[in-house]
Amino acid sequence: MSVASIILALVTLQRLGELMLSRYNTRRLLACGAVEVGASHYPLIVSLHTAWLLALWVWGRDQDVNPAALAAYLVLQGLRLWTLITLGPRWTTRIIVLPGKPLVAAGPYRFCSHPNYAVVISEIALLPLALGLPLTALSFTILNLAVLALRIRVEGRALSTFGRLPKRSP
Repeated sequence: MSVASIILALVTLQRLGELMLSRYNTRRLLACGAVEVGASHYPLIVSLHTAWLLALWVWGRDQDVNPAALAAYLVLQGLRLWTLITLGPRWTTRIIVLPGKPLVAAGPYRFCSHPNYAVVISEIALLPLALGLPLTALSFTILNLAVLALRIRVEGRALSTFGRLPKRSP
């Protein structure tokens, strides 16, 4: 088994574990009165991430690994974990809003309003680069940015609607 295959196996297991955690947190949040918004575009996000991972398996599993890009990707995993720990039971891959609850403003949220999205944008570019796949990095980065533009708009409207963000004056 190549080093690239081991990396991809670990990333695949990580993503599957995150989906399980997300489902668990989603069920708990909804049971506490939370509301899901943007469910209609969620399959698009799942499809994009699945296609990204499949593309890496197809074209990257036997590639040499770029140590610098891999090191940057590993640093991102620390940022991902920091975000996940900061959100705790509120972390999910869906847009789940707890009406009346304040936004999380601790951890990486002190510095960036969407740290998890920043991590994902970087990951989608860096892991293919670590596997010598610049066209895959570029293609999926562009697709991901388009999907995130939609998601961030939907999330912003939801947070504003449920009173957790200040309304902008005209």
